[in-house]
Amino acid sequence: MAEEQQPFSFTPEGGSASNSTKDYTGKGIATYPNGDIYEGQYVNGVREGKGKYTYNPSGDRYEGEFQQNLKHGIGRLIYNNNKGEYYGQWEQGLRHGEGLYTYANKDVYSGQWSQGKKNGQGTYVFNDTAMRFKGTWNNNEIVDGEWIYPNGTVYKGPFQHNKPNGVGKFEFPNKNQVEGYYTQTIVPNSNPDDTTLNIQLEWVTTKHY
Repeated sequence: MAEEQQPFSFTPEGGSASNSTKDYTGKGIATYPNGDIYEGQYVNGVREGKGKYTYNPSGDRYEGEFQQNLKHGIGRLIYNNNKGEYYGQWEQGLRHGEGLYTYANKDVYSGQWSQGKKNGQGTYVFNDTAMRFKGTWNNNEIVDGEWIYPNGTVYKGPFQHNKPNGVGKFEFPNKNQVEGYYTQTIVPNSNPDDTTLNIQLEWVTTKHY
């Protein structure tokens, strides 16, 4: 989601409308050819400091810090029609650093981001089941960590395709533990237009105590 650079109409605070922000420092309102609107601070003609950017026609809006025309610093991106929200750190227009993303289905990811994707340590909570993934993420997928059930049962081990894969163990609320391994089998999709991976999991127990 990129922002426009050159305004169709710009009105500086207390000034008259023009079509240029050249060398301007202060607050202003810019309307862009595609209908986007920016209200906020400028430094030397570029969006810099705090502001609000509203995207057309979606109605999505970003409220927070800018640097060199890009989302940079701390900010909140609100998707219109309850389609989700991100609040946290940004770098050069992308989610980068610590942030919290609430999805349209009310799932929540809280943790680290890099270059717009979930990377680093984070926790994902599934709204419909209250299950949680907690651990290390890479390129939007959890790769190692814990699968935490609402009843307190915890699976610990590696993940692939956001599902457990390889050697791991279950820890139960009664202190019992089960070791073993998961294997993944990709089931062919009957719909050629559906690119979703259908993965069948199989667990093999090797030790319990």
